[in-house]
Amino acid sequence: MPRRRKKKHEDHVNHEAWAIPYADLMTLLLAFFVVMYAISSLNEGKYRILSSSLVEAFRSTPRSIDPIQTGELTRSPLSSVVETPPITSPIEMAHMSRSLEEILVDMDLEGLSLAIVGINALADEIEMAMAPLIEAGMIEVERDRLWIEVQINTSILFASGSAELSPDAVPIMQQLAAILSQFPARVHVEGHTDNVPISTPIYPSNWELSSGRAATVVNLFARNGVNPEQMAAIGFGEYRPKADNDTPEGRMKNRRVNIVVLAGQRPRIGAGAPPEMLREDMEMLLNQGGGTVGGVP
Repeated sequence: MPRRRKKKHEDHVNHEAWAIPYADLMTLLLAFFVVMYAISSLNEGKYRILSSSLVEAFRSTPRSIDPIQTGELTRSPLSSVVETPPITSPIEMAHMSRSLEEILVDMDLEGLSLAIVGINALADEIEMAMAPLIEAGMIEVERDRLWIEVQINTSILFASGSAELSPDAVPIMQQLAAILSQFPARVHVEGHTDNVPISTPIYPSNWELSSGRAATVVNLFARNGVNPEQMAAIGFGEYRPKADNDTPEGRMKNRRVNIVVLAGQRPRIGAGAPPEMLREDMEMLLNQGGGTVGGVP
């Protein structure tokens, strides 16, 4: 009697296997439309600026523009500062095209990133140009996310009780003006004094002296290419001390001129327009919400 063959069981066919490639297809389509939407939200100019800015920010090669120094530092730090080549990059000119108020209101991450890149590029230019004076301790450059502070001791700018620039200080301020004039930023010049009283026919108090010194610097900047509509002269007198006025060293530190460069141009003026913000106002806004704006620390 012939032996019966056992029937082979057919392999189970998964009738839902189509769902896997279909899900992959849907994921790819979703990613495609997200990318298309993101591209459509940016105009070509902004895209090129952002791309070039990121390349510049992450470029590992050192910059080729070096400050040229002449004279001897031991003779006078002021004689070592000479004019540096002008900034010609159009990308840096566009970094700070929007006012900070517009950036903060819109929480525009792209605009904020460009402003940060631009303000850092400006700080680099100032530090390279003023390197001898920075090394000599006569100038300090501090940078934050959206502004730069160039602090200059008045001992190299003005004689005691005077708001007239010394002849050696004029080339330095002209060089600084040449750098600032190429960036669309706001410039607030702050005058500070120590607490030693002054009473002269021209300067009845430290208010007038500090304001006069700030106005002198602003006037020189305006004559050397900095947009006067983007500047302000502010006198704080003795009431914003940096150090203790009880010592000669502290009083020397308090006699200073601060040049505060703010990212973004001055907001439009008109009926109902908000007043122009000072650095303290910006610090308050930036410190709200954990110290970030638009997710950028």
